[in-house]
Amino acid sequence: MNSDDALPGRPDGGARRRNNVREYGRPDGRPIVFAHGFGCSQEAWRLVLPFFVDDYRVIAFDTVGAGGSDLSAYDRGKYDTVDGYASDVLDILDELELEDAVYVGHSVSSMVGVLASIRDPSRFGALVLVGPSPRYVNDGDYVGGFQQADIDGLIDALDANYLGWSATMAPVIMGNAERPELGEELTGLFCRVDPQVARQFARVTFLSDNRRDLAKVTVPTLVLQASEDVIAPTPVGKFVHAQIPGSVLRMMSARGHVPNLSAPDEVAAEIRAFLA
Repeated sequence: MNSDDALPGRPDGGARRRNNVREYGRPDGRPIVFAHGFGCSQEAWRLVLPFFVDDYRVIAFDTVGAGGSDLSAYDRGKYDTVDGYASDVLDILDELELEDAVYVGHSVSSMVGVLASIRDPSRFGALVLVGPSPRYVNDGDYVGGFQQADIDGLIDALDANYLGWSATMAPVIMGNAERPELGEELTGLFCRVDPQVARQFARVTFLSDNRRDLAKVTVPTLVLQASEDVIAPTPVGKFVHAQIPGSVLRMMSARGHVPNLSAPDEVAAEIRAFLA
């Protein structure tokens, strides 16, 4: 499913235009909003969206600097924290007049949704966090998956050669080495992100710490944890589940950090079961 399949809608407003918002499915259905992770665009959800279009009002968008978003809207000050991206989510929900929305966030966009739901819980009916991590760096008893030196090296490599970094890291992030076409697709998505935006977004993503925010979440939450995830390993998913009151943790058989591409049927089934 791609943007050519989107439903005709109202004239583009500021948020719709800025974030290349696309709608599919039933205009009168419950809204479900899909937010992509670092280095991707809304195309990362193309295999999942068809599972929802018959029953839901499906919304997908690009973060500023990715996909078909308006690059001229990029503000280094605004997007120097995860909260800047949460503001964009709230703008989209407000402009589309969405209530009781299901927000599905992958990777760093999980924390974007967490922060947005804390700021205005009235807009949200549920959160689905796919491969979430509130902090990527190990800290005492907390296992984030990386040492600080690992993150510093990752960011230095990205700064030096973003396209080269993408070609090297995308297959690692994707996992599923026996399916190289998945790594190639993720590399292609990475290459659609403006390199300067990607450099700053990498720092925002990998140096963030949203652990204390998790306990403030008040909407029903599903945590989807893939196996063999080098970016957000299993202890991280279990930590997120433990910190969000009343949340549900589902351990998937899907492998790698991008199950929405490697196992879209399992991701969709888990989301639909949770919402049912």
